[in-house]
Amino acid sequence: MAAGDGAQLPATVAASRSVEKALEEAAASGALNLSNRKLKEFPRSARNYDLSDITHADLSKNRLCELPEELCQFISLETLSLYHNGMRSLSSSLANLQALTYLNLSRNLLSSLPPSVFQLPLLRVLVVSNNKLSSLPAYIYSLTHLRQLDVSCNELQCLPAELGQLECLRDLNLRRNQLTTLPEEISELPLVRLDVSCNRISHVPLCYRHLRHLQSISLDNNPLQMPPAQICSKGKYHIFKYLNMEACKRSHEELERHLRPTGFNSCLSDQELFTGQFGGLDSGFNSVDSGSKRWSGNESADDFSERSLRIAEVSRDQRNLEEEEEEDRSPLHTLESRLKITLPEDLGETLSNGTILCQLVNQIRPRSVSIIHIPSPAVPKLSPAKCRLNVENFIAACRKLGVPEVSLCIILFLGLLSFHRLCTTLIKKNP
Repeated sequence: MAAGDGAQLPATVAASRSVEKALEEAAASGALNLSNRKLKEFPRSARNYDLSDITHADLSKNRLCELPEELCQFISLETLSLYHNGMRSLSSSLANLQALTYLNLSRNLLSSLPPSVFQLPLLRVLVVSNNKLSSLPAYIYSLTHLRQLDVSCNELQCLPAELGQLECLRDLNLRRNQLTTLPEEISELPLVRLDVSCNRISHVPLCYRHLRHLQSISLDNNPLQMPPAQICSKGKYHIFKYLNMEACKRSHEELERHLRPTGFNSCLSDQELFTGQFGGLDSGFNSVDSGSKRWSGNESADDFSERSLRIAEVSRDQRNLEEEEEEDRSPLHTLESRLKITLPEDLGETLSNGTILCQLVNQIRPRSVSIIHIPSPAVPKLSPAKCRLNVENFIAACRKLGVPEVSLCIILFLGLLSFHRLCTTLIKKNP
């Protein structure tokens, strides 16, 4: 037995010396590295060293069941890694670490996050992946400086709307959870990277098309219906193109409903009122009883008169729209005089790259568009990406000039003719 004990003694002594050496180095450098030491508690010998000024602590890959209280006394800590332990709960004393900017709690057994995690005002990175979280608290909005949030590989079934209040968030990882829906509020975030793969999501909110800063989006392994999975597999550009088209299509339908006279549904059907985009009106009247297009005689003269007036108003509105379309088909002269340039008769290619559009907005309100991509003799045709940036900047500037959102959606949906009309409208409003 004595021989056996003697054989184990060097390893024990070596481990102890290794911890002591790490504590000694921490006192000198301000960085405590106790990772992969099989620790079940914070070393008691740490009280023999002055660790009050340490700014970095790594206790990953140990066997800690709870957050050591001793750590919570190091108020100068800026980064703390507790990755790959067995912690089931966190102490309220964690809130003492007011200087903390990085916190890694991944690969533990946490089923919830206590309020103390959200009382760290300077926290920029929070990693809680590979735990057992079923929800995130609403007061997550208090992490006003958070830039990266990783809650992947948990058991989340829904997300709080307050997530949309994290104005600094750039990287959001929701991979491998049990999410069925995504909150629309996420569209208000300045996200650069979004990963929602391996969930149960069937629909991506249309408002996600407003994630202008997004560079990477992952939707793999979801039962997607909108956008369809085959669209999502083609990448970000196709996803956003689909969302934009769907949004404009719905906005166009909404516009048609607004154009239809109030209380007029029983008199004319949709097919009769809107033939094509703005179709002609049928000259007859629907009977209340038979559905015939002749006046049945059962209706009062007042009803007949009222319906006649309504049809006359719709006809007048239709004529006005046709006249406006006729005027808007040739904005060439107005654009040339405003911008003092000569344009080709066919404006298709000229407007599609967005250069002239951005120059028009800047002429109306200087510096509305800070960067304009312009063709050069060496590169006479802009890339699709630069064309899209020009058009997006133009539309953003139109919003600042007060152009209604519905009009912008119709522009994207109807295409070049609506760009003509918008150019003319901007010039008329800003002579």
